[in-house]
Amino acid sequence: MSSRPDTQAHGSDIPFRPARYHLYSSSSCPWAAQCLIMLRLKGLEDYIGITTVSPRLGKDGWAFASADSFPGTDSDPLYGSRNVRDLYTRSHPHWKGGFAVPLLWDRKTERIVNNNANDIVRMFNSSFNDILPPDKARIDMYPAELRDDIDYMTHWIKEKITNAILKTGFAKSSMRYCENVIPLFESFDELERVLRDREYVMGSRLTEVDIKLYVDVIRFDTAYCQYFKCNMRTIRRGYPSIHLWLRKLYWRNPAFQSSTDFDHIKNGFFTTFDTCGGATRVVPIGPVPHIEPL
Repeated sequence: MSSRPDTQAHGSDIPFRPARYHLYSSSSCPWAAQCLIMLRLKGLEDYIGITTVSPRLGKDGWAFASADSFPGTDSDPLYGSRNVRDLYTRSHPHWKGGFAVPLLWDRKTERIVNNNANDIVRMFNSSFNDILPPDKARIDMYPAELRDDIDYMTHWIKEKITNAILKTGFAKSSMRYCENVIPLFESFDELERVLRDREYVMGSRLTEVDIKLYVDVIRFDTAYCQYFKCNMRTIRRGYPSIHLWLRKLYWRNPAFQSSTDFDHIKNGFFTTFDTCGGATRVVPIGPVPHIEPL
Protein backbone atom coordinates (compact mmCIF):
# COMPACT_ATOMS: atom_id res chain seq x y z
CA MET A 1 0.00 0.00 0.00
CA SER A 2 1.12 3.55 -0.59
CA SER A 3 2.40 5.80 2.15
CA ARG A 4 -0.06 7.94 4.06
CA PRO A 5 -0.68 11.28 2.39
CA ASP A 6 -0.86 13.64 5.38
CA THR A 7 -1.28 14.09 9.14
CA GLN A 8 -4.99 13.33 8.92
CA ALA A 9 -4.13 9.71 8.21
CA HIS A 10 -5.50 8.29 11.45
CA GLY A 11 -8.65 10.36 11.27
CA SER A 12 -8.74 11.06 15.01
CA ASP A 13 -9.08 14.83 14.61
CA ILE A 14 -11.83 15.03 12.00
CA PRO A 15 -15.58 15.12 12.62
CA PHE A 16 -17.58 12.08 11.65
CA ARG A 17 -20.87 13.11 10.05
CA PRO A 18 -23.39 11.34 7.80
CA ALA A 19 -22.73 11.67 4.05
CA ARG A 20 -19.44 13.49 4.58
CA TYR A 21 -17.13 10.61 3.67
CA HIS A 22 -16.76 8.36 0.65
CA LEU A 23 -14.88 5.08 0.31
CA TYR A 24 -13.14 4.25 -2.95
CA SER A 25 -12.54 0.53 -2.98
CA SER A 26 -11.60 -2.52 -5.03
CA SER A 27 -13.35 -5.89 -4.85
CA SER A 28 -10.18 -7.60 -6.04
CA CYS A 29 -7.90 -6.10 -3.39
CA PRO A 30 -7.81 -7.98 -0.05
CA TRP A 31 -6.89 -4.83 1.90
CA ALA A 32 -9.79 -2.87 0.45
CA ALA A 33 -12.11 -5.82 1.09
CA GLN A 34 -11.34 -5.60 4.82
CA CYS A 35 -12.76 -2.08 4.87
CA LEU A 36 -15.88 -3.10 2.94
CA ILE A 37 -16.61 -5.93 5.37
CA MET A 38 -16.20 -3.70 8.42
CA LEU A 39 -18.29 -0.94 6.86
CA ARG A 40 -21.15 -3.38 6.21
CA LEU A 41 -20.89 -5.11 9.58
CA LYS A 42 -21.35 -1.72 11.24
CA GLY A 43 -24.20 -0.71 8.93
CA LEU A 44 -22.36 2.32 7.59
CA GLU A 45 -23.74 2.04 4.05
CA ASP A 46 -26.28 4.78 4.82
CA TYR A 47 -23.56 7.13 6.04
CA ILE A 48 -20.57 6.48 3.76
CA GLY A 49 -20.73 6.18 -0.02
CA ILE A 50 -18.90 3.35 -1.79
CA THR A 51 -17.36 3.38 -5.26
CA THR A 52 -15.78 0.24 -6.73
CA VAL A 53 -12.92 0.50 -9.24
CA SER A 54 -12.13 -1.94 -12.01
CA PRO A 55 -10.17 -5.04 -10.97
CA ARG A 56 -7.82 -4.53 -13.89
CA LEU A 57 -4.91 -2.41 -12.72
CA GLY A 58 -3.69 -0.48 -15.76
CA LYS A 59 -0.75 1.77 -16.49
CA ASP A 60 -2.62 4.71 -14.94
CA GLY A 61 -3.60 2.72 -11.86
CA TRP A 62 -7.07 1.74 -10.64
CA ALA A 63 -9.71 2.83 -13.15
CA PHE A 64 -13.34 3.92 -12.88
CA ALA A 65 -16.05 2.90 -15.34
CA SER A 66 -15.31 5.87 -17.61
CA ALA A 67 -11.88 4.35 -18.30
CA ASP A 68 -12.67 0.63 -17.92
CA SER A 69 -16.23 -0.68 -18.17
CA PHE A 70 -15.53 -4.06 -16.55
CA PRO A 71 -18.81 -5.36 -15.05
CA GLY A 72 -19.31 -4.18 -11.49
CA THR A 73 -17.07 -1.13 -11.91
CA ASP A 74 -18.54 2.21 -10.83
CA SER A 75 -18.16 5.70 -12.16
CA ASP A 76 -16.70 8.29 -9.82
CA PRO A 77 -19.84 10.02 -8.51
CA LEU A 78 -18.01 13.01 -7.06
CA TYR A 79 -15.73 14.24 -9.83
CA GLY A 80 -16.12 11.94 -12.84
CA SER A 81 -12.48 10.88 -12.47
CA ARG A 82 -11.06 8.31 -14.84
CA ASN A 83 -8.53 6.88 -12.38
CA VAL A 84 -7.83 6.88 -8.64
CA ARG A 85 -4.64 8.80 -9.31
CA ASP A 86 -6.86 11.78 -10.24
CA LEU A 87 -8.13 11.82 -6.65
CA TYR A 88 -4.62 11.73 -5.21
CA THR A 89 -3.49 14.65 -7.33
CA ARG A 90 -6.71 16.57 -6.57
CA SER A 91 -6.04 16.17 -2.84
CA HIS A 92 -2.25 16.53 -3.05
CA PRO A 93 -1.09 18.14 -6.34
CA HIS A 94 2.54 17.22 -5.68
CA TRP A 95 1.87 13.66 -4.51
CA LYS A 96 4.78 11.36 -5.39
CA GLY A 97 3.61 8.06 -3.86
CA GLY A 98 1.49 5.27 -5.23
CA PHE A 99 -2.23 5.44 -5.95
CA ALA A 100 -3.61 2.83 -3.62
CA VAL A 101 -7.07 1.77 -2.57
CA PRO A 102 -8.82 1.70 -0.17
CA LEU A 103 -9.13 5.45 -0.13
CA LEU A 104 -11.33 7.29 2.38
CA TRP A 105 -12.29 10.69 1.04
CA ASP A 106 -13.63 13.79 2.83
CA ARG A 107 -16.29 15.33 0.59
CA LYS A 108 -16.28 18.64 2.48
CA THR A 109 -12.56 19.37 2.41
CA GLU A 110 -12.03 17.43 -0.84
CA ARG A 111 -9.02 15.73 0.61
CA ILE A 112 -7.86 12.21 1.42
CA VAL A 113 -8.57 11.21 5.00
CA ASN A 114 -6.77 7.87 4.90
CA ASN A 115 -5.44 5.24 2.49
CA ASN A 116 -4.36 2.63 5.03
CA ALA A 117 -6.69 -0.36 5.43
CA ASN A 118 -5.72 -1.05 9.04
CA ASP A 119 -6.54 2.51 10.07
CA ILE A 120 -9.81 2.60 8.13
CA VAL A 121 -10.98 -0.70 9.63
CA ARG A 122 -10.41 0.65 13.15
CA MET A 123 -12.09 3.95 12.27
CA PHE A 124 -15.17 2.18 10.95
CA ASN A 125 -15.27 0.00 14.05
CA SER A 126 -15.74 2.85 16.53
CA SER A 127 -15.49 6.38 15.14
CA PHE A 128 -19.10 6.53 13.88
CA ASN A 129 -20.75 4.95 16.92
CA ASP A 130 -22.34 8.24 18.03
CA ILE A 131 -24.46 8.42 14.88
CA LEU A 132 -25.25 4.71 14.53
CA PRO A 133 -28.33 2.88 15.83
CA PRO A 134 -27.64 1.19 19.19
CA ASP A 135 -27.52 -2.34 17.74
CA LYS A 136 -24.80 -1.33 15.27
CA ALA A 137 -22.92 0.85 17.73
CA ARG A 138 -22.64 -2.12 20.09
CA ILE A 139 -20.74 -4.16 17.47
CA ASP A 140 -17.10 -4.06 18.51
CA MET A 141 -14.59 -5.99 16.43
CA TYR A 142 -11.66 -4.74 18.54
CA PRO A 143 -12.86 -5.19 22.14
CA ALA A 144 -10.60 -3.88 24.88
CA GLU A 145 -10.32 -7.19 26.69
CA LEU A 146 -9.00 -8.95 23.56
CA ARG A 147 -6.81 -6.24 22.06
CA ASP A 148 -3.46 -7.73 23.00
CA ASP A 149 -4.46 -11.10 21.54
CA ILE A 150 -6.00 -9.47 18.47
CA ASP A 151 -2.84 -7.44 17.85
CA TYR A 152 -0.74 -10.58 18.14
CA MET A 153 -2.92 -12.57 15.75
CA THR A 154 -3.15 -9.69 13.30
CA HIS A 155 0.64 -9.56 13.11
CA TRP A 156 0.83 -13.36 12.88
CA ILE A 157 -1.60 -13.47 9.94
CA LYS A 158 0.26 -10.68 8.17
CA GLU A 159 3.63 -12.41 8.47
CA LYS A 160 2.70 -16.09 8.33
CA ILE A 161 -0.14 -15.97 5.79
CA THR A 162 -0.39 -12.74 3.79
CA ASN A 163 3.30 -12.00 3.34
CA ALA A 164 4.14 -15.69 2.94
CA ILE A 165 1.67 -15.93 0.05
CA LEU A 166 3.22 -12.91 -1.65
CA LYS A 167 6.78 -14.11 -1.09
CA THR A 168 5.85 -17.51 -2.52
CA GLY A 169 4.20 -16.01 -5.58
CA PHE A 170 6.97 -13.57 -6.38
CA ALA A 171 9.87 -15.90 -5.62
CA LYS A 172 12.55 -15.67 -8.31
CA SER A 173 14.09 -19.08 -7.70
CA SER A 174 13.04 -22.57 -6.65
CA MET A 175 15.00 -22.19 -3.44
CA ARG A 176 13.18 -18.97 -2.48
CA TYR A 177 9.88 -20.53 -3.46
CA CYS A 178 10.39 -23.54 -1.19
CA GLU A 179 11.65 -21.34 1.65
CA ASN A 180 8.27 -19.63 1.69
CA VAL A 181 5.66 -22.10 0.46
CA ILE A 182 6.47 -24.82 3.00
CA PRO A 183 6.21 -22.51 6.07
CA LEU A 184 3.02 -21.08 4.58
CA PHE A 185 1.30 -24.45 4.70
CA GLU A 186 2.73 -25.15 8.13
CA SER A 187 0.95 -21.97 9.23
CA PHE A 188 -2.29 -23.23 7.67
CA ASP A 189 -1.77 -26.48 9.59
CA GLU A 190 -1.60 -24.42 12.78
CA LEU A 191 -4.74 -22.48 11.91
CA GLU A 192 -6.53 -25.74 11.21
CA ARG A 193 -5.75 -26.89 14.74
CA VAL A 194 -6.94 -23.56 16.18
CA LEU A 195 -10.28 -23.63 14.32
CA ARG A 196 -10.96 -27.29 15.01
CA ASP A 197 -12.90 -26.45 18.18
CA ARG A 198 -13.62 -22.72 17.71
CA GLU A 199 -16.33 -20.79 15.93
CA TYR A 200 -13.97 -17.89 15.21
CA VAL A 201 -10.21 -17.39 15.38
CA MET A 202 -10.37 -15.71 18.80
CA GLY A 203 -12.94 -18.18 20.16
CA SER A 204 -16.68 -17.55 20.36
CA ARG A 205 -16.51 -13.89 19.28
CA LEU A 206 -16.20 -12.49 15.77
CA THR A 207 -13.34 -9.97 15.64
CA GLU A 208 -11.28 -8.07 13.09
CA VAL A 209 -8.90 -11.05 13.06
CA ASP A 210 -11.56 -13.04 11.20
CA ILE A 211 -11.86 -10.24 8.64
CA LYS A 212 -8.12 -10.15 8.02
CA LEU A 213 -7.89 -13.91 7.63
CA TYR A 214 -11.05 -14.17 5.54
CA VAL A 215 -9.81 -11.89 2.76
CA ASP A 216 -6.83 -14.20 2.20
CA VAL A 217 -8.62 -17.52 2.60
CA ILE A 218 -11.53 -16.60 0.29
CA ARG A 219 -8.95 -15.80 -2.40
CA PHE A 220 -6.85 -18.88 -1.84
CA ASP A 221 -8.48 -21.58 -3.96
CA THR A 222 -9.69 -19.13 -6.61
CA ALA A 223 -6.46 -17.17 -7.08
CA TYR A 224 -3.50 -17.80 -4.78
CA CYS A 225 -3.40 -21.56 -5.23
CA GLN A 226 -3.17 -21.20 -9.00
CA TYR A 227 -1.64 -17.79 -9.57
CA PHE A 228 0.95 -17.76 -6.79
CA LYS A 229 1.70 -21.50 -7.02
CA CYS A 230 0.51 -22.04 -3.43
CA ASN A 231 -0.70 -25.47 -4.45
CA MET A 232 0.49 -27.97 -1.89
CA ARG A 233 -3.14 -28.19 -0.75
CA THR A 234 -6.38 -26.33 -1.32
CA ILE A 235 -8.51 -25.00 1.51
CA ARG A 236 -11.54 -27.04 0.43
CA ARG A 237 -9.71 -30.35 0.30
CA GLY A 238 -6.85 -29.92 2.77
CA TYR A 239 -8.29 -27.98 5.70
CA PRO A 240 -11.81 -29.01 6.79
CA SER A 241 -11.97 -26.73 9.84
CA ILE A 242 -10.74 -23.64 7.97
CA HIS A 243 -13.08 -24.52 5.11
CA LEU A 244 -16.09 -24.73 7.46
CA TRP A 245 -15.15 -21.42 9.14
CA LEU A 246 -14.87 -19.79 5.70
CA ARG A 247 -18.20 -21.11 4.44
CA LYS A 248 -20.03 -20.06 7.59
CA LEU A 249 -18.77 -16.50 7.22
CA TYR A 250 -19.64 -16.37 3.52
CA TRP A 251 -23.07 -18.00 3.63
CA ARG A 252 -24.33 -16.77 7.00
CA ASN A 253 -22.99 -13.23 7.22
CA PRO A 254 -24.12 -10.86 4.44
CA ALA A 255 -21.29 -8.41 5.17
CA PHE A 256 -18.75 -11.04 4.08
CA GLN A 257 -20.64 -12.37 1.06
CA SER A 258 -21.57 -8.93 -0.30
CA SER A 259 -17.91 -7.88 -0.08
CA THR A 260 -16.74 -10.87 -2.15
CA ASP A 261 -16.79 -10.71 -5.97
CA PHE A 262 -15.03 -13.71 -7.48
CA ASP A 263 -14.93 -12.25 -11.00
CA HIS A 264 -13.17 -9.17 -9.70
CA ILE A 265 -10.82 -11.25 -7.55
CA LYS A 266 -9.72 -13.51 -10.40
CA ASN A 267 -9.44 -10.77 -13.00
CA GLY A 268 -7.54 -8.63 -10.54
CA PHE A 269 -4.78 -11.22 -10.28
CA PHE A 270 -4.72 -12.92 -13.66
CA THR A 271 -4.89 -9.75 -15.80
CA THR A 272 -2.72 -7.39 -13.77
CA PHE A 273 0.80 -8.70 -13.32
CA ASP A 274 3.28 -9.97 -15.91
CA THR A 275 4.90 -12.20 -13.28
CA CYS A 276 3.50 -15.29 -11.58
CA GLY A 277 1.81 -16.54 -14.73
CA GLY A 278 -0.22 -13.43 -15.48
CA ALA A 279 1.47 -12.52 -18.76
CA THR A 280 -1.16 -14.31 -20.89
CA ARG A 281 -4.07 -12.47 -19.23
CA VAL A 282 -6.08 -15.72 -19.37
CA VAL A 283 -8.46 -16.03 -16.40
CA PRO A 284 -9.10 -19.66 -15.38
CA ILE A 285 -12.66 -20.92 -15.02
CA GLY A 286 -12.11 -22.91 -11.84
CA PRO A 287 -12.46 -23.79 -9.17
CA VAL A 288 -16.07 -24.80 -9.69
CA PRO A 289 -17.88 -23.70 -7.62
CA HIS A 290 -15.92 -20.71 -6.38
CA ILE A 291 -17.13 -21.52 -2.88
CA GLU A 292 -18.86 -24.71 -1.82
CA PRO A 293 -22.19 -24.71 0.03
CA LEU A 294 -22.52 -25.40 3.73
